Amino acid sequence: MNVYDQAHGLAKAIKESEEFKQYQQKKELIDKNPELSKVIADFQNKQLEIQTKQLTGQEIPEDANQQIQNLYQIIIKDPVAAEYLQAEMRFSIMMNDVYKILGEVMGIGNIA
Repeated sequence: MNVYDQAHGLAKAIKESEEFKQYQQKKELIDKNPELSKVIADFQNKQLEIQTKQLTGQEIPEDANQQIQNLYQIIIKDPVAAEYLQAEMRFSIMMNDVYKILGEVMGIGNIA
């Protein structure tokens, strides 16, 4: 079996995983609510902005992390949003584990 067949097999296994199915199911619920979808997207964009600044050594405003925490506390009061974020986290952890395994097998460390 060649590497491309293996990659397709891995993609199929990921797509059939409970983590992916739960993530997709919760994402569909979020997508049906444009207002909630926008709030979550804004939250994730703010998170990404802070992470990018941290990685590039840029200064992060003192209240940035507190703003993220406050926004998170508001978002998770909505059960649909809370379940979505949990499902997204579980899926992300699974994918990160897959990247780690690939990196370890190839001897190149963490590729994630």
